[in-house]
Amino acid sequence: MSTRWFLFLFWALSAEADFFHFDSISNVSTYYFNYIYCNIWEGECQPNQDDATQQVPTRDIWAGFPQDYISLLHQWYCSLGQCCESGDCRITNNITGLARDLQTKLHGQHLAQSVVLKAIQGFINNPESNKPLTLSFHGWSGTGKNFVARIIADNLYRDGVKSECVRLFIAPFHFPHARLVDTYKGQLREAIRDMVLRCPQTLFIFDEAEKLHPGLIDAIKPYMDHYDNVDGVSYRRAIFLFLSNIGGTTINDVALDFWHSGQNREDIGMEDLEHRLRAETMESQGGFAQSELMSGHLIDFFVPFLPLEYRHVKLCARDAYAARGLETDEATLDEVAKAMLYVPKEERLFSAQGCKSIPQRINFFLP
Repeated sequence: MSTRWFLFLFWALSAEADFFHFDSISNVSTYYFNYIYCNIWEGECQPNQDDATQQVPTRDIWAGFPQDYISLLHQWYCSLGQCCESGDCRITNNITGLARDLQTKLHGQHLAQSVVLKAIQGFINNPESNKPLTLSFHGWSGTGKNFVARIIADNLYRDGVKSECVRLFIAPFHFPHARLVDTYKGQLREAIRDMVLRCPQTLFIFDEAEKLHPGLIDAIKPYMDHYDNVDGVSYRRAIFLFLSNIGGTTINDVALDFWHSGQNREDIGMEDLEHRLRAETMESQGGFAQSELMSGHLIDFFVPFLPLEYRHVKLCARDAYAARGLETDEATLDEVAKAMLYVPKEERLFSAQGCKSIPQRINFFLP
């Protein structure tokens, strides 16, 4: 409906052209037509900031133009979410919210809480960063890697993971066939370039990254390197997250050693794990070990996700009930936690599935 209204307005303004000096504002009409074509009808075009017809018009161009028309056009344009007092309305960069969500919603992951917050905050606060931010999340399934990626998206972007500035790639789903890796390379490069051109700050999430073909990672390696631009496009305001199970056993062994020695898991530091994760990733099977992403030292932080204990599972169960608006008690939370499988066999200390199946498992305990 809004598009039809705009086209009517566009025609009306053109009909009144004789009454105004449109030599100075011809770019305005062209700009808005280009916006409609590129962003609503999704025509094949690329923004060119050196082209006046691709630039957002300034107030000076509207000299002598009826104020009513200006207000109507401005309201319509902003209704599409394309302007905002704080800049691009799609991008919120709510660091306070990110810190709060990591602290209150993520359980048993003091290292991930600290490293992710500091890395994201430092990147956001440094507009002159010399490269994109690249983080690699490691740990068993169910420990919170995808959950943290979603928290990041929710706090940096108005529409969270659904934002047009966020893109999720699942290795076995999007790139299932090794024989088609050359095709995937072109598709992936095009997808990343297109998003970076359309959004001033982008987030790319690669789930099950250990299953990515090495050639596929190398194809996008230049986008994560220290280049001013690649083929005229700067990728320095992009964030890349790689999620994998690589190093999960190593992380668990360190946590178990601390438990055996009577130390608190909260005493585990990055110095106890990051160098081991880097070494294991280099030696692992799959795309990471063989890619230039590793040999070029382009991953900024290897973020360990610790195995979750009984007490953490209870907290996850509490959150799952709260998310449904249901009240519960300690006895019920204990029942949910006890129903999970714990390893190693002797200690039965860590949840084998983390908190992954908790939202579904609580159905069994509902009245």
